Amino acid sequence: MKNMTLKEIAVACGGIYYGDDENYYKEVSSVVIDSRKIQKDSLFIAIRGARVDGHMFIPQAIRDGALCAISEKRIENAPYPYIMVTSCEQALKDIAEHYRKGLNLKVVGITGSVGKTSTKEMIASVLGQKYNVLKTAGNFNNEIGLPLTIFNIREEHEVAVLELGISNFGEMERLAKIARPDICVITNIGVAHLEFLKSREGILKAKTEIFKYMNPNGSIILNKDDDMLATVHPANRIDPVFFGLNENCTFHADNICNLGLKGTDARFHTPVSSFTAHISIPGKHMVHNALAGIAVGYALDMNDEEIKAGIESLVPLAGRNNLIETGHLTIIDDCYNANPASTKASLDVLSKASTRTVAILGDMFELGDSENEMHYDVGRYAAKLGIDMLICIGLLSEHMAYGASEQNTTMKVCYFETKEDFLKQLPELIEEKDTILVKASHGMHFSEIVKVLKER
Repeated sequence: MKNMTLKEIAVACGGIYYGDDENYYKEVSSVVIDSRKIQKDSLFIAIRGARVDGHMFIPQAIRDGALCAISEKRIENAPYPYIMVTSCEQALKDIAEHYRKGLNLKVVGITGSVGKTSTKEMIASVLGQKYNVLKTAGNFNNEIGLPLTIFNIREEHEVAVLELGISNFGEMERLAKIARPDICVITNIGVAHLEFLKSREGILKAKTEIFKYMNPNGSIILNKDDDMLATVHPANRIDPVFFGLNENCTFHADNICNLGLKGTDARFHTPVSSFTAHISIPGKHMVHNALAGIAVGYALDMNDEEIKAGIESLVPLAGRNNLIETGHLTIIDDCYNANPASTKASLDVLSKASTRTVAILGDMFELGDSENEMHYDVGRYAAKLGIDMLICIGLLSEHMAYGASEQNTTMKVCYFETKEDFLKQLPELIEEKDTILVKASHGMHFSEIVKVLKER
């Protein structure tokens, strides 16, 4: 990482340094919270987790090569340097904010209720045609993951594409304070995290906190097909740039040709040009993702040829609408996470298959007081699409099964309270050449189901 001394770190996090003067002016090589990832001269921050207290691993981290530890506890007669703070978690954020301020690169911040990760991947694929890009890995999009992503930025990186995920008010403001985005992208305002944000109006308020710490000369890029985002007025004296399917959007698309599981062709329009491109990942939402990528590309001075190449070179991630052909089955692996909107979008993709269609769906979390009704509605939606078999797993998903059965009394609907119960019956339910969607919230661990299906 870019040079940062222990003195600089202690000042950044308001900590008290204990150790000799020689180490005080040494630079750390990396910042880690997992003692298994220690490198020579790492800074180890002892985060208190739900199950494990990082303070237990400070001695081992030092033995493994860490230069210094950050601790909430006084370490008597420590034979190594450490910085004592009130909160290690806050120190992690403060140091990341300081590190970000010293970086000379563009930051794209992406948020929204649905599609943050797929939009991030599209934008990174587009920008990668011209720039050296760092992007958020996995689910490192919260108040612990974002700082760790920031610390992975190196001098060779020209753009960082950062996903910002929240579940409550105030979180986005804290994330934006760390990320300091030059370009803010919001995908949509759905019903994810209603448990804490209560309403779509609340979600809009929470998501738009991203503007508070953005570059005053930056860009705001919004999906105008979302009725809530269409109402957003200039923020920080920055007029939003809108994308969508309507021709009154600055960036829009038409001549959309749905190729089912083979993806989508579309014609894309910019303020000065138009071009056609093929998106290999299925789903109509991918057209919006491409439009977001185009808008960001234009904000960073890319041309149509570079942007088109980036759209067409995009490849899916495991668990994110990833199409797997086993020879016996076609699996749509979309099991990383779920909410009502994303589940319906995935069911739309499944419905385009030419074989028997099977949806294996599980509980969707953090939906608040209306969670039962939302699961019921997803079941009804699957039935309306004509999905051949719906398999519902989890306590909440029993309502999904009810919804499907009441909508279509002839549809084959199976309900299992647990994933283990389903796996015992799986061989009797799945047929040769089935096309199978696997989707649920991350905490349901449906990747285990995908693994079993791949081995059939």
